[in-house]
Amino acid sequence: MERGRMSRATSGRPSELPMRVQDSNRMSMYTTPKSKQPSFGKLNIPKPQSMTSERRTSFFGARTVGASMPRNSTMSGFGGTEKIKDTRPLHDKSFVQQCIRHLHEFLTEQGFPGILSAKMLQSPSTKEFVKVFEFVYRQLDPTFEMPNSKVEEEVPAILKALRYPFVLSKSAMYSVGAPHTWPQALGALMWLIDQVKINWSLSKQELLFSEFCEDSDNIEEGAEYNKLLLEYTAEAYSKFMQGEDTFDDVDELFISKLKKMYNVDEALLASMEEKYRILSDEVERLEKESHTDRLMTKRMDRVKLQADLKKLQSYRSNLEAFKGNLENRASELSYELEVTGSQLESLKREQNELQLLLQNQKFTPADVERINREKRELQQTITRLSKSLEDAQQHQWMEEIALSKVKEKAELKAAEYQKLARKLKLIPVSAENACGNDFEIRPFECGPGSMSQHKTQIQMLLRKLISDVEEENSRLANMKLSLEESSEQVNSNIMDKSNDLKQMREQIRKVDERLDSDMQELAQEEQGWAAEVESVENHLTILEKKVTYGYDEAVQQLKAAQQQYHLVLQETNEEKRTVANNLASVVKTAVDHLSITEKGLEDLHARVQRFGSKAVEEDEAVVQKLRETLKSFMSKASGL
Repeated sequence: MERGRMSRATSGRPSELPMRVQDSNRMSMYTTPKSKQPSFGKLNIPKPQSMTSERRTSFFGARTVGASMPRNSTMSGFGGTEKIKDTRPLHDKSFVQQCIRHLHEFLTEQGFPGILSAKMLQSPSTKEFVKVFEFVYRQLDPTFEMPNSKVEEEVPAILKALRYPFVLSKSAMYSVGAPHTWPQALGALMWLIDQVKINWSLSKQELLFSEFCEDSDNIEEGAEYNKLLLEYTAEAYSKFMQGEDTFDDVDELFISKLKKMYNVDEALLASMEEKYRILSDEVERLEKESHTDRLMTKRMDRVKLQADLKKLQSYRSNLEAFKGNLENRASELSYELEVTGSQLESLKREQNELQLLLQNQKFTPADVERINREKRELQQTITRLSKSLEDAQQHQWMEEIALSKVKEKAELKAAEYQKLARKLKLIPVSAENACGNDFEIRPFECGPGSMSQHKTQIQMLLRKLISDVEEENSRLANMKLSLEESSEQVNSNIMDKSNDLKQMREQIRKVDERLDSDMQELAQEEQGWAAEVESVENHLTILEKKVTYGYDEAVQQLKAAQQQYHLVLQETNEEKRTVANNLASVVKTAVDHLSITEKGLEDLHARVQRFGSKAVEEDEAVVQKLRETLKSFMSKASGL
């Protein structure tokens, strides 16, 4: 930080005025008649304000100002009296309910001492609103005490002092809980809570960088620093008046004195620069490697292999189940085969018996025909039954194939769902977006009824999650619009200040041109007086030659000429002194204007920091862009 201050304070810049050239035509170019010469004592320049500790020109950057410290700003972008339209949807019921939830959470986290409920925050009374407002404002100013009387005037006055961009009327304080006034008061409370959070973040930053800023105010605002700065300015201006346009030796001397004053360690600075370069190279290398992260690739491969392993395990379990079914069926078929074999043996024995009986018995042709007919009918019945058995087996096989295909499709759908849920951080239950809910589908653990119930439950949770995401998206879109409007307002203020700076540079250039023309006129007048003195001396020699003709008259003329010479010399010295005083006043005016401009830039920088801290919490990309814009503008302003 010391090094940054040194670079801002002592950056040796060449003079913005044109280089002095020994040209004989320059005198005639800038010479003006004496009757038209402007008076330096009556320049139309505004009177500078008193040089206090807050208005003094600082070459070492802006100081962080807390949100609870009111100050007078010269910027018109935030402190003006122009009414700004509130773009927040305060009459939207969903937005109001969301603000009420945020207010309830903030009060609960900070330990609100009174009775707190969501119903009370729907339409609070004036007394309850004043208690909540006093509690929130005490987060900014712990010593604040709300007066017992005229609280209807005190609350709008406090908001106006804090530069609340919208108007909370006095009449609205008499009926805070009314439907048409409560959203405005709630919006003011949410804005105040945002200011509290910004103040907390700024205080944390001050704690982080406090060791770099210790005793900096005592050095910068002290007599030693002012004396050193005044000597540097006087010596540089003296060389400038002598005709020099660069002040490298003065800058080097000033830098050495500043380093001695701030105890700058060159070796430490060099080591820190080398360390910063090494770390930057390491970060760049890591960023390049992050694009081809082998560990991430291996992790993705492992996830894919795990998914394949789960598929194989499920397929194996299905095969085992199918194998078990086949074994059961084989055991049943073997049992049926044994039964059929025993029946076949009994039929064979019966056939043998019947054959014996046939051999021993005589059949009639009618009996033979009847037996043959029964045999043909039995063969047809066996053929029909075997065909129906084959059809049943074929139908069973086709149904099993269709069932396996349906199972495979269901597994693919479930895998796609699991992959998408893991990508959205919904699985497992401890995931970031799961909120303690189980979004995982387990198709083979439950029956069909429980599966449909689980599917309905997951669909309800997903619909709720989608509605929450859409609500958060709308809130972020509104926040983005407000930040864009703030950025446009800051850019317009920056353009106005840059135009003012250009006008002041033009005025300084005109004053320098007038100064050069006046110096040339003074040089011509001195030459004229020198010529007149020479003529008087010549006349004196002539009078000495003619001393016999009028000695007394010549002595009187000589005295008169000497008196006139001293008078002219005194007037010339007085004019030189007047020109020097006017020039000093012009330089002082320019320095005062630069101090006022830098103070305004400090105020603008502090305000942008307050807006930027909130943007860091919501949208870091937008805030980073604003900070880079402000940093470039501050570097240009410090270079001027």
